Amino acid sequence: MKYLKILSIVALSLMLFSCDKKAQYQQVKNESLTNKIEVIDFHSTHRCMTCNAIESNTVYTLNTYFANELKSGKITFQTVNVDEEINYEMAEKFEASGTSLFLNVIIDKKETQYNLTDFAFMKGRDQNAFSEELKQKIEVQLSKMK
Repeated sequence: MKYLKILSIVALSLMLFSCDKKAQYQQVKNESLTNKIEVIDFHSTHRCMTCNAIESNTVYTLNTYFANELKSGKITFQTVNVDEEINYEMAEKFEASGTSLFLNVIIDKKETQYNLTDFAFMKGRDQNAFSEELKQKIEVQLSKMK
């Protein structure tokens, strides 16, 4: 009888903690849908000079012109290796199979993806041209958030 009582308490505790985790996950999911711009640099494991330049120039642009927005979380940046299985779902969502650059703009919980891959490859090896154009594209999206 004592064993059954302990087992019941453990089972009830597990249910409470699992519900709590689900609530925490839902909260994180809702927080991720606040107004912001996600800058996502997809790449494969093996990258060429242009692919590396795209990441480097993106980081330069964000740090130079949008440091406050990065600090506040209004803009985020991430690199995603499409060859890693853990990133499959995200790569599938953006239809990224190799080097790709995206802005994922979230306004009022609505996501809109902007594929900047063609621009990134055309301007990727010219830091000034790349940075100026990426800056303008991000500023246009930021102005929609006000």
